[in-house]
Amino acid sequence: MVEDLVNMIVAGSYPVGTALPPENMLCEMYGVSRTVVREATTAMIEKGLVVTQQGRGTIVREDTAWNMLDPVILSALFKGEDGLRYLDNLSKVRVLLESEMAAEAAEEGTEEQRAELAEQIDRLEGLVETPAAYGHEDLRFHDIIMRMSGNRLSKAIIDGIQSEALRTHAYSGKPSIDHVKATQASHRKVYDAIMARDADAAGDAMREHISGSWDRRRARPKGY
Repeated sequence: MVEDLVNMIVAGSYPVGTALPPENMLCEMYGVSRTVVREATTAMIEKGLVVTQQGRGTIVREDTAWNMLDPVILSALFKGEDGLRYLDNLSKVRVLLESEMAAEAAEEGTEEQRAELAEQIDRLEGLVETPAAYGHEDLRFHDIIMRMSGNRLSKAIIDGIQSEALRTHAYSGKPSIDHVKATQASHRKVYDAIMARDADAAGDAMREHISGSWDRRRARPKGY
């Protein structure tokens, strides 16, 4: 029920300032009790989507009040009509945070973590001809670097947002072998810079990698 209502609010079926259907109507629509409706309303209030007003009911709030890091809201945003714009936003967030984390990894990574990264770049090299398997290990490559950085908050932000984006075809796409080869080449630049303890080069390489990879797999609708 919450997911359905969130999707409709994000899609604009219930515009800002309008009221959701009254409690008894929601009970009929979803075949649930008043207790369930109240719990769902509380959940949406906590997400910043709605507010209850005496005499008006449950009112949809401006999107500036929404908790944009909430998984249900993120999922709705990525799957909506403006989903591609939010995926562009995600790419920019990743560029800012992961380039900094790559630089930190070059300076802060332990020898054990460097050995783990070396194993992973070799594993990726062996999967270049199998894009589906490569994609899973690609995520692990980035995860190792983020852990090396020691920047747990930035990692949590990336993990939280990207986990929902990965559920959409628009973000994951279906990379070709040529795409994977280009990705591996940019991974190698990031890896070499980190292993050389060159923070500036690592940050630059990660910035170029994320931007370039998204450009290659991003759908480009007419007039965008």
